[in-house]
Amino acid sequence: MSSLIAWIIRAIPFGTIIMYGAMGETVTEKSGNLNLGVPGIMYLGGFAGFASAFFYENNVANPNAFVCILLTLVSGIIASMLGGLIFSFLTITLRANQNVTGLALTTFGMGVANFFGVFILNGSAYSAAPFANSVYIRKIPVLSNLGAVGQTVFGYGFLAYVAIVLAILLHIFLNKTRVGLNLRAVGENPATADAAGINVTMYKYLPTCIGAGVSGIGGLYYVLDYNSGIWATTGQIEALGWLALALVIFTTWRPLNAIWGAYLFGVLYWLYQFLPSLLGFTVASYVTDLIQMVPYLVTIVVLIVTSLRKKKENQPPANLGLAYFREER
Repeated sequence: MSSLIAWIIRAIPFGTIIMYGAMGETVTEKSGNLNLGVPGIMYLGGFAGFASAFFYENNVANPNAFVCILLTLVSGIIASMLGGLIFSFLTITLRANQNVTGLALTTFGMGVANFFGVFILNGSAYSAAPFANSVYIRKIPVLSNLGAVGQTVFGYGFLAYVAIVLAILLHIFLNKTRVGLNLRAVGENPATADAAGINVTMYKYLPTCIGAGVSGIGGLYYVLDYNSGIWATTGQIEALGWLALALVIFTTWRPLNAIWGAYLFGVLYWLYQFLPSLLGFTVASYVTDLIQMVPYLVTIVVLIVTSLRKKKENQPPANLGLAYFREER
């Protein structure tokens, strides 16, 4: 029982990271833009949030929790949105290839974060922002102490619950509001949307930048909560970014599915660590490596099934990844 609880407690924060990345990319793809630069954007958000927290708590005698949260979130979101703006300018205005631009953005985001991270690391293997970490990991009072249920349901930082609320709000926005429906129309057929008077350029720029900002929160959550407020030049955020992209396909572009899908990915990802205790014997190292592939394999299966069933509601936006040339309308 204790192993099962530990497994869930490990899986939910992990799933929250990729949930933010997936929700941001879902908003972006609904506009018809395919941004494969999510890993780089999460890097930008994670580093900007950490850097602002690091300098704040090292230059203020008595740091304030609210100011810390506000400063880190604003910094992380702005840095991520700038990454989204770069992608938008290249692919919407200059009509560059979206696949190549996204991959370049991943390399760019990692490079920028690691370059400026050198000045914070100052020759060390890692740097920490303990105050920011203590703020982000604060659990819900009283409820988090209610035994196993309290630990597994209420034992997480506030961003874990914000992610669920955001997924619900995105579902309502995309399916129940005029702006959301216009956004989906642009992703399906920008020429028709343009003829109907919808500003296609605006409906591509804003969702891409806002989606990047949401994805960046995932990187910030990883550094300041999941990774104990520690910044180190490792490639873990990149791996999580690719998982977030896989989750978008797994959820068939539905924000509500990202809630349970992200947690399922978290459970499957950490299966290798808890499988030996569940089975009662040691598992070979190569088997654990294979087990870590399960989330990606599940995504491939879902992609194959949805492609074979050919249901319209399970398919990506029809104009996904394609540049819009108004003169060809």
